[in-house]
Amino acid sequence: MRRALVVGAALMLAGCATMEDKAPLSGEATLKDKDGKQVGAATLIQQPDGVRIVVTGYRLPPGVHGLHIHAVGQCQPPEFTTAGAHFNPTGKKHGTQNPEGPHAGDLPNLNVQASGEGGIDTVTKAVTLGPGPTSLFGDNGTSMVIHAAADDMKTDPTGNSGGRIACGVIVR
Repeated sequence: MRRALVVGAALMLAGCATMEDKAPLSGEATLKDKDGKQVGAATLIQQPDGVRIVVTGYRLPPGVHGLHIHAVGQCQPPEFTTAGAHFNPTGKKHGTQNPEGPHAGDLPNLNVQASGEGGIDTVTKAVTLGPGPTSLFGDNGTSMVIHAAADDMKTDPTGNSGGRIACGVIVR
């Protein structure tokens, strides 16, 4: 009987260790401006309720800026057009206020203070860090882009958020 308890306890502990050792899926992006200067960072963590995205910006122009995940994992300055369009694997229209939207890559605006610093902490169910059609780690990769102006959350295809002022490829 004692041996059965010891074996059972060892199996239970081994199972716990395995569960604890398995880190959640995660990703990150280093955001750089057109001159190659780092102006922010993004951290992405898969959670049971979606992907948590934390973006911290610094040395950015004050004001409200559109923030999106783009469909290609490339960030060639100065205009970052290599990042492609917004990440939209489900073929929806742009904006959380658009009845035919949103794109999977639509995120809340980034509010930047006079100091040039700003950040968001949000969770989205529209993307995943695991396998599947909404994975941010598909064949083309993805990138995080900060735009020059605020996103109006409804105008297709970009929310009138203006040019791209910073970009970072999302990597594991």
